[in-house]
Amino acid sequence: MTNFAQSRAAVVRHTLTVLAIVALAPVAFAAGETAPAAPAAASSAVTWDQTANVRDAAERIAKIQRGGGAEAAFKHISACYRTHGLASNYSAPFEACIAQDYLHTRLLVKVYSRMQPDALKKMGAPTPDILAEAMGRRVTTAFKQYAISVAEAEKLKALVDAEGAPVFLKIVFPEAADELTKREKAGPGSEAKPEPGSEAKPEKDEKK
Repeated sequence: MTNFAQSRAAVVRHTLTVLAIVALAPVAFAAGETAPAAPAAASSAVTWDQTANVRDAAERIAKIQRGGGAEAAFKHISACYRTHGLASNYSAPFEACIAQDYLHTRLLVKVYSRMQPDALKKMGAPTPDILAEAMGRRVTTAFKQYAISVAEAEKLKALVDAEGAPVFLKIVFPEAADELTKREKAGPGSEAKPEPGSEAKPEKDEKK
């Protein structure tokens, strides 16, 4: 098989994988929607450490993304939903699927949004809007399946943003994560300032 044929086959495999995920059924975290209101149910009770669960989920999907790329991450997320979505009750592993879907899709949306439409078309890749909307449907369906309220869905999103995103970014783009951390610690509008006494002082005119 020639290099061209191999490259074309890889693009086709990637496209089919993406289309399969799009058809999957999940949130509208990235699309700006929220999970639909649903009747309260005992199956939605959270009994685990959500912070630890989100951080662990972020670390796992980041390592998959860094090692196998977008296709490997998509396959993992797809299998995650199919496997843990069979449970009768909402669980930590299923919550991890949602967190990973959000983190990974958000990364692709940011990357694809920097590319020209023609370039995406040649790659056989979906547009950022299609990615975000598909993820929104998947996660909404996931929350609805276990009667997770809007408040709980928003709480999870905030937790993923605060705890999961930094872990994910640190592994996938360590240099960018370090720079972001420095800026956050420095605070808005803060720039390197000279130490006291080190400012340049105007020279005095010597009297002749």
